[in-house]
Amino acid sequence: MAAETASGYIQHHLQNLTFGQLPTGGWGFAHTAAEAKAMGFWAFHVDTLGWSVALGLIFVLLFRMAAKKATSGVPGALQNFVEVMVEFVDSAVKDSFHGRSPVVAPLALTVFVWVFMMNAIDLVPVDWIPQLAAAISGNHEIPFRAVSTTDPNATLAMAFSVFALIIFYSIKIKGLGGFIGELTLHPFGSKNIFLQALLIPVNFLLEFVTLIAKPISLALRLFGNMYAGELVFILIAVMFGSGLLWLGGLGIVLQWAWAVFHILIITLQAFIFMILTIIYLSMAHEENH
Repeated sequence: MAAETASGYIQHHLQNLTFGQLPTGGWGFAHTAAEAKAMGFWAFHVDTLGWSVALGLIFVLLFRMAAKKATSGVPGALQNFVEVMVEFVDSAVKDSFHGRSPVVAPLALTVFVWVFMMNAIDLVPVDWIPQLAAAISGNHEIPFRAVSTTDPNATLAMAFSVFALIIFYSIKIKGLGGFIGELTLHPFGSKNIFLQALLIPVNFLLEFVTLIAKPISLALRLFGNMYAGELVFILIAVMFGSGLLWLGGLGIVLQWAWAVFHILIITLQAFIFMILTIIYLSMAHEENH
């Protein structure tokens, strides 16, 4: 495979199917990465949105089906799976969350399963889904990414949703004054009122950076790991198009080896996103005196 062809192949597989306003003034799908960039803020990554919603619906329907068919007798495979997942998440919440909330456990279960399902699409061979999208659309140049968590827009959206809950519960539990005091009176304090007033800007800067770092780190950690994993699969796929038999054979070995290792990354990243969500919400429920 020529360098230009390999470069084009990689760029094509890393480009989202983007819908937005075209330079002509109308709305439609971008045909190139430059055209997608020119669409600006009000552009939609249709593949990311589609897969996120579809996998979310599959998660809801599967768990709803398990709940409707739940029995106290001998459980089926689906009920066993759901019970294991619920017990696993419930144990994590009990270990990490020290407040009282009916929202945290269901949220943690949703986060873990949903993120895991989005991550797991990365195990599908990199050409299968784009080729299926091309066959359906009739356009063989159409880009289509299937792994939603390799799109920073998706991971940031999830992280900022968690961040909104952190702010909401911080104000609800501590009160607006307590929340503002947490941002301005820590970590440095003084009994001297004038010195304390001088320390407020320093405290606010430190605490505000710490607060904002939570959703940013939550989003970029998931995005970075999944993007790197997807890129490795794409680079391995390039080896198959080299025309060299030995390089293609090496690609097969590397693909299976990386897939096995990537299963750990997929599960671990979903678990980390869930456990940090629980910890951050637990910190929001703590009353500081």
